[in-house]
Amino acid sequence: MIDPANRHAYVPGLGLDKIMIYELDLEKGKLKQCDQPWVNTKPGSGPRHFTFHPSGRFAYLINELDSTVVAYAYNERNGSLVKIQVESTLPSDFKGENYAADIHVSPSGKFLYASNRGHDSLAVFRVDEENGFIEAVGHAYTQGRWPRNFAIDPYGTFILVANQYSDNIVVFRVDDETGMPEPAGHSIKVPSPACIRIAPLE
Repeated sequence: MIDPANRHAYVPGLGLDKIMIYELDLEKGKLKQCDQPWVNTKPGSGPRHFTFHPSGRFAYLINELDSTVVAYAYNERNGSLVKIQVESTLPSDFKGENYAADIHVSPSGKFLYASNRGHDSLAVFRVDEENGFIEAVGHAYTQGRWPRNFAIDPYGTFILVANQYSDNIVVFRVDDETGMPEPAGHSIKVPSPACIRIAPLE
């Protein structure tokens, strides 16, 4: 993941329990390690994906193995990250097997979404845009099994979820006030969908 300032690259290492941090040399097309070359994560947490808040002040990590989201304060100048919060992606009463997968912040910056493989849901969080903290709003069933990946349209109106084990991509409409996704009544059959990207039509 490239930071909003286009100065640093971040690579979650699931087996390393680290986020590797590199400085971008755009002229030479190369990466070099920063003064802070990595950030340690909780042992056994399994860092998987990483994303930035649209403001460029905060970043969020999803951990696959312990189903958590970690919020960081981000320093644009040197690329450093400071952990400020950890929240579970699961309801407190869920006891089954789960592997957290994908994570995105809405274009408005008001909401954060994380997918759960096992609980088969999108966890929805409200973002405090002043300090980057997140607050759980609820969970939306993904209308399928094993939501490996999802994408939010550029306006934050729709979310498309790729359910890998049920071979379907499902469209959800986002409630502007709560951020909760609601089934839009559209889905397509796709064998083992694993990744979704939304591209503008010219």
